[in-house]
Amino acid sequence: MSTFRRLLGFLRPYRTGVVFSFALAAAAMAATVAIPWLTGRAIDATRRGDRNDLWMLAIVVAVAGLLRLALSVGRRLVAGRVSLGVEVDLRQRLYAHLQSLELGFFDHQQTGQLMSRVTVDLQAVRFFLGYGLIFIGQALFTIVLAGIAMFLLRPELAAIALAPVPFVVLVAFRFGRRSRPAMQEVQQRVAELTAEAEENVSGVRVVKAFAREERQLGRFDHRVGRVFEQSMIATRLQAFYAPFIGFLPNIGLAAILFVGGRAVIDGTLTVGEFTAFYAYLLMLIGPMRMLGYMLGSAQRATASGARIFQLLDRAPAMSVPENAPPLPAGAGRVELRGVSLTFEGSRQQALDDVDLTVEAGSTVALVGGTGSGKTALVSLLPRLYDATAGEVLIDGANVRDVDPRSLRHEIAVVNDDPFLFSATVHDNIAYARPEATREEVELAARRARAEEFVGELPDGYDTMIGERGLTLSGGQRQRIAIARALLANPRILVLDDATSAVDASTEQEIKEALREVMAGRTTFVIAHRLSTISLADDIVVLEHGRIVARGGHDELLDDNELYAEIAEAAGGRSMPREAVG
Repeated sequence: MSTFRRLLGFLRPYRTGVVFSFALAAAAMAATVAIPWLTGRAIDATRRGDRNDLWMLAIVVAVAGLLRLALSVGRRLVAGRVSLGVEVDLRQRLYAHLQSLELGFFDHQQTGQLMSRVTVDLQAVRFFLGYGLIFIGQALFTIVLAGIAMFLLRPELAAIALAPVPFVVLVAFRFGRRSRPAMQEVQQRVAELTAEAEENVSGVRVVKAFAREERQLGRFDHRVGRVFEQSMIATRLQAFYAPFIGFLPNIGLAAILFVGGRAVIDGTLTVGEFTAFYAYLLMLIGPMRMLGYMLGSAQRATASGARIFQLLDRAPAMSVPENAPPLPAGAGRVELRGVSLTFEGSRQQALDDVDLTVEAGSTVALVGGTGSGKTALVSLLPRLYDATAGEVLIDGANVRDVDPRSLRHEIAVVNDDPFLFSATVHDNIAYARPEATREEVELAARRARAEEFVGELPDGYDTMIGERGLTLSGGQRQRIAIARALLANPRILVLDDATSAVDASTEQEIKEALREVMAGRTTFVIAHRLSTISLADDIVVLEHGRIVARGGHDELLDDNELYAEIAEAAGGRSMPREAVG
């Protein structure tokens, strides 16, 4: 019930619209309920041969019908506005909350699961809050008003006709209680299916490269089967309860036909009254069925709401002090004091008691085997993760104490597999600084040695890049990512194997560009090639999350066995000539 109350809270900004919708629905149902009574009067007027009453009643019925039409149109427009407003608010709140969560949260989430919550679950909630509540209210209005009209006509017949209503309520309540867990499981399995589909589409290149279409189809069929099985459980519940709810009013209908028919035969009830009574009873059947259907919709919305609130209630693990100041001015001095890091869900430390000082404007190469902690270390600088122990300081300020946005504006990262958006080349480069001029974007591209291949694209800088940049080669994507980082003009630059996807000739071009950009800027270089390590003034060797050596290339070759092995595997023990001096 708490979930349902929380869902109703999303209607708070639209209180006026909700009240107006209910008022229009009540007025429309009042006009609807008046029509059978007027019809009964018209039938009796016909039997009396009263043409004037018949003419007048026919006009009033037509007016009531037109009034019901106008009120129903107005109610649907207002309810639609409320429904769409709730959808917009929910979608924005969900997206804003996702943006506020730390990177570690997404490390353990399937994209398809998250997408299911902001699409399928949100639609279920939106439909119920925007329309379902109104339909329930409309059904209740109809039952109450029709019941009052029947009691005014013949109280004893009304009691007989409405006798099944308590049983309808009881059955509907039982249906709601049993269907909620079934619907919640359906929503979960639909989310799993969405995640499977998203993963298959994202990994289609790997699937086709290994000819694993049949295997992926089998996995997808399994997910579809799970959705089908659980949906059938929910369908069986609805298949029994919904018709049963619709059947109960027919008991009252049969009783009225028998009792009311005898009253007409005995002359204690007019044909017009009996017709009106019969029409009111028929009028009750639809709303009672609607109640059953809408209670199912309410259970589905509640199940979806529980999944949405599960996401919204996940508080960000990274706290930011209120009114946190921006990163103070400086040249990019970095200091790590006793830093340790353990990723969520892992027992092994990614970093273990690391002490490291990097002076402003210097370039440090981080080398080590896979899993040694290189990427984990640089991910602490823009506070993508929080250290589990120790402090990370930039220009004397603890990264936990400053505004994360100002911190990240001063740090640019180029990864080994850069992500590009489905947008133009210009927009991808300008993503770091949207207000940049065209000339600044083109300058950044020239410095990253991207201008030549961009000029060969169909529309140059206005060429649309496919999703994730897959229409470009790996080297082209990395050069655009480097241009994006250069445009940001950060005080700290992180190159995480940024030249891994380019050939030797292109790497040399990019290195020359990077030398120019790195001048006077603190730079961290993660690399596996000696030619890239040559960009560094200093080399830090990591193993199992700890710094095991630090120094120059020749010094480390002589003093550190691990670095000697890395250098041998990276293409020889001799540093490229341009590194000398």
